[in-house]
Amino acid sequence: MKRMILLLASLLLVGSLFAGCGQEEETPAPEATTPTETTEPVKLVVGATAQPHAEILEVVQPILAEEGIELEIQTFTDYVQLNPALNEGQIDANFFQHIPYLEDYNANNGTDLTWVAQIHNEPMGIYSQKITDIAELADGATVGIPNDTTNCGRALMVLESAGLITLTEGAGVSATEADIVENPKNLTIQQMDAAMLPRALEDMDICVINSNYAIEGGLNPVEDALVMEPSDSPYGNVLVVRAEDQDDENIAKLVQALQSDTVRTFIEETYQGSCVPCF
Repeated sequence: MKRMILLLASLLLVGSLFAGCGQEEETPAPEATTPTETTEPVKLVVGATAQPHAEILEVVQPILAEEGIELEIQTFTDYVQLNPALNEGQIDANFFQHIPYLEDYNANNGTDLTWVAQIHNEPMGIYSQKITDIAELADGATVGIPNDTTNCGRALMVLESAGLITLTEGAGVSATEADIVENPKNLTIQQMDAAMLPRALEDMDICVINSNYAIEGGLNPVEDALVMEPSDSPYGNVLVVRAEDQDDENIAKLVQALQSDTVRTFIEETYQGSCVPCF
């Protein structure tokens, strides 16, 4: 009987051991980890004329790189192409124009391009290779001015400020040659593409030139201009985008970079008054 009891006890012990082994939980296999994804930088493509606009944009490239934004600068030699390129989506923003030019473009083309920040002003000046003082300008002299609507009116206003002509009262930036009411020196005014004006100095007695094209033509606006438009004129150059992008966070970062102390210092030290910050 004792043997029988011992045998039953042994069988129960062995059974409980097997039962215990069956209840052990298997250690779950480690979950596969997903490799860390590298975030691609956001790209902003900005169109600009060469000087000073593209040069200023080059200053903000490393600033934006720290924000994860790759700034691609597309330099245009013909500024007339910049607004169409933006409107058609070829670029994300442009940087070359003042507000009156933008407003005139929108009005004439049915577009809704929008400026988001003023960056700098480029005072327009009167230049010559033939005289050293505006008082030396002879009767019947030839004068070159830009042929686009707003810069034409602006150039005529510069000529008026120099005492060379008188315009219809209130003509303002939309002035044309038809608004000249007094021309005591019988000046012959010739309109041409703004970028051509520095080269036209060889043939013209004087030319009224935007500072960016003066700089590109090897002129120093502060030293070479016979007459200079005031630096606080209402022609601040602006960053322009399509209306639907005006609240884009990456455009906001671009604006912040363009209006930084770094850019202010660069403009002041590089252009010495021929281009002045307006922020």
